[in-house]
Amino acid sequence: MKKTTTLLLLLISITSFSQKIKGNELLEKAIQFHDPKGNWETFKGEFFVTMETPKNASRKSTIKINLPEEYFLVKAIRDTIVTEYIIQKDDCSMSINGNINPSEELKNRYNLNCERANMYKNYYTYLYGLPMKLKDDGTIIHPKVERKKFQGKEYLVLKATYNKQVGKDTWYFYFNPKTYAMEVYQFFKEKKDSGEYILLSGLEIINDIKMPKNRAWYYNKNDGYLGTDILISK
Repeated sequence: MKKTTTLLLLLISITSFSQKIKGNELLEKAIQFHDPKGNWETFKGEFFVTMETPKNASRKSTIKINLPEEYFLVKAIRDTIVTEYIIQKDDCSMSINGNINPSEELKNRYNLNCERANMYKNYYTYLYGLPMKLKDDGTIIHPKVERKKFQGKEYLVLKATYNKQVGKDTWYFYFNPKTYAMEVYQFFKEKKDSGEYILLSGLEIINDIKMPKNRAWYYNKNDGYLGTDILISK
């Protein structure tokens, strides 16, 4: 009877806390879990990501990010093709199979351009900088935190939208209610039944930052599997 009463009081306490906690408070607790030393703001590091997708060869990427120097590099290998993009502040360069001056024909064939380079930069710095990136200018953290079940597990859910200059998607971040680890995130576009959800598992420690090791991507509409990004620190 005593154990039952204690458990009941604990559940009531957790539920009450999730109802009272505000969005920015939850974000701070999540950042404290993932980046306890505040290293993301001055991040200088290298990591490796293997992207596995159905019916395609794996793509293995080396990513280097130096935020203070505004430097980004991604070198990707798929089959026999090696592409490399470098952004240094406002300068952009690219190569394919070691050719640092590809012809216009090669650029068009392999879609090599600075827009793509910036897309990779934004993709990797955003996803691997979460949840810290939610403090960037233009991000709107909604104050109401919901407690939801996702695939049978309960989470504290944070909603984020963005200024028009930043983006139009609506994102939801699912945090473990005990540890505040980020375990799922999900985004929706303006079109109905759009967007994807991403299941996170495992952790890699890079510069004392706990980054999700595996990111498995699915369509919101039909749970169709898209692929998995696997992070390796060395």
